Amino acid sequence: MSSNWIPEIMYEEGENGEASNIPFVPVPKGEDMPTMLYVFESRETGEFEPGLDGEEVPVIQWDLHQYADMHVLKSNLDSLTYDMVRSALDLEPLASAVEKGKALTQNVREKLNSD
Repeated sequence: MSSNWIPEIMYEEGENGEASNIPFVPVPKGEDMPTMLYVFESRETGEFEPGLDGEEVPVIQWDLHQYADMHVLKSNLDSLTYDMVRSALDLEPLASAVEKGKALTQNVREKLNSD
């Protein structure tokens, strides 16, 4: 993997001009999706400071966040530890999430077959 490639987070725009709620990262051929993304959160503090020309410029607070690839965590952690990570992220344990997913898929299939 090249150390020069920088992932870009993008949003697909639909026909009506609305962006998708789920972003994507276009990964160039020969590169891998990063296992962790670093994203700065920026917030205006409500305070101002003088800019280069004396104008008022909002003060921005920057906080670094790190987002890990859950597939990497799942394949490298035991199931108990992985479920602890899921719980810390306010997600259900994997086994119950899988069961709910199967039930949802079955409901969709039944609905499609009844139409």
